[in-house]
Amino acid sequence: MDGWFGFILAGIALTGSPGPNTLGLAAAGAAFGARRGVWYMNGLLIGMVLVMAITASGVLGVLFAVPGATPVITAIAVAYFAYLAYRIATAPPLSDETTERRQPSFAGGVFQSLVNPKAYAAMAALFSSFVLIREHLALDVVTKVLVLAVIIALVNIVWLFTGAALTRYFRTPGINRAINIGFAVLLVLSVAFALVF
Repeated sequence: MDGWFGFILAGIALTGSPGPNTLGLAAAGAAFGARRGVWYMNGLLIGMVLVMAITASGVLGVLFAVPGATPVITAIAVAYFAYLAYRIATAPPLSDETTERRQPSFAGGVFQSLVNPKAYAAMAALFSSFVLIREHLALDVVTKVLVLAVIIALVNIVWLFTGAALTRYFRTPGINRAINIGFAVLLVLSVAFALVF
C-alpha cells in the first residue's frame, strides 16, 4: 500500500474546497435547512460516484476525443450552472411556507455532479496521481472510490450544516438577498475557475 496519507489529504482538499457542488449544497442548506437538503446531498454523492466511475474507466477521455464534444459538454455545464446561480440569487427570503418552494432534488444533485467540471478535474488528478494498492488495479480503483465516497460524504455534511447555520439570516430580506447573490457569484466563479484551470 502506498500514498494513503497524500491521497486522503488531497481528497479532502479537492472535494472540500469551494466549488459548484459544495457551494450549491451550502446554499441549499441555507435556503431550506439541513433536513430538507439531505436528499440533494445524497444525489450529489451518487453523482460523484458516477463521476469517479466515468473517470477511472477512461470513458471521459474517449468522450472528449470525439470531435466537437468538448464545446457541447462545456456549454451544457455552463448553462446549467448559470441557471443554478440565477435560482440562488433570486430566491425569496425564507418564511414559514418554505416547504412550498421548490427544493433541490436528488436527481438535481446527481445531474449537478455529472456536469461539474471541477469534479472531473479533481477525480482525474486523484486517480492518476496516487497508488493505494500496487499490482491490483481493480482493487486500487475500488478502494479509491470507497475512500473518496466517505470523504465526500463527510465534506458534504459539513457544507450542508454550514449553510443551514445561515438559515436565520435568510428571513431578513436585505441579508437574504446579499447572501444569495454572494453564493451565486461564488458558484459562477468556481465554475469559471474549474474551466480555466
